[in-house]
Amino acid sequence: MTARTLERRALLLAAVALLPGTSVRPAFAHALLDKSEPARRATLAKPPAAVRLWFNERLEPAFSSLDVVDSAGRPVTTEAARVSAQDSKLLELALPALAPGVYTVRYKVLSVDGHTVKASFPFTVKGR
Repeated sequence: MTARTLERRALLLAAVALLPGTSVRPAFAHALLDKSEPARRATLAKPPAAVRLWFNERLEPAFSSLDVVDSAGRPVTTEAARVSAQDSKLLELALPALAPGVYTVRYKVLSVDGHTVKASFPFTVKGR
């Protein structure tokens, strides 16, 4: 086969994969954050009792971490985050009562496909 023929076949296969109703779906290379409590950049009237992060793939508990730091970069808890026993896509961390201020959620997760994701986002607790 010529290079031109191979190129046409690749384009045809890509086009077919995009048709509605086909079972071919793109594979994600790593765990993506689907939802968080609190939400990214949320401003809360009262402090949350916990941080919960849901991902699109199962997590490897031994290699998944989560912490929350205050505006000075100090951790607000000494507790370790854990992957939920009921939902292997959920990483959660209990929090103490937080004072008003800006906090940053930092996480690093390893999905079962072997890819690591590291990210962070802020949230704010309003004054009482």
